[in-house]
Amino acid sequence: MAGRTLTIGALAIQGDFLEHRLALERLGVHAPEVRLPAELDDVDGLIIPGGESTTIVQLIDIYGFRAALTEKVRAGLPVWGTCAGMIVMADSLTDRRPEPLHLMDIDVSRNAFGRQIDSFEEDLEIDGLDEAPFRGVFIRAPVVNRAGELVKAIARLRDGRPVAVRQGRMLATAFHPELTDDDRVHGLFKSMVEESLRPLP
Repeated sequence: MAGRTLTIGALAIQGDFLEHRLALERLGVHAPEVRLPAELDDVDGLIIPGGESTTIVQLIDIYGFRAALTEKVRAGLPVWGTCAGMIVMADSLTDRRPEPLHLMDIDVSRNAFGRQIDSFEEDLEIDGLDEAPFRGVFIRAPVVNRAGELVKAIARLRDGRPVAVRQGRMLATAFHPELTDDDRVHGLFKSMVEESLRPLP
């Protein structure tokens, strides 16, 4: 890490990737927009943003990302999915579509809380974040129905449902940290990426 700038890309084929870029840049991270599979070679970590999950998956397949991204993640590339990104990363969905990437051992329900009009905010206690609770912004948000043995729930709603989960170098949140001025979850992912680059003892 010494002597070079950390690079975390934002998958920029659909959704609110710009907001993620701005949050990362506030943390001193180089945050390029990733639009082609070959550009995965140039990043230390990747964010799959919120947006429309069916459209994102369709474009992932059109642009040939599915195999390349799966290979990179299996090889250790840290990845974080927010809202639709959580859906994309899931192993299975309660819905018939889209076909997720089967990266994270979770089962997810799309639009678990209803339509856009049913969007809400809730204060969350997130493992790994100090200080005050994090204000989670939920917009047509998914929720985790099942998590595998290697998956840790790091934030839950008051009713106990998981809305942030971590599995190794993968992170998924049902809410939108990029839509707030609080960059602590981006800082958490930054630390995950930094940890992945440290040489083994």
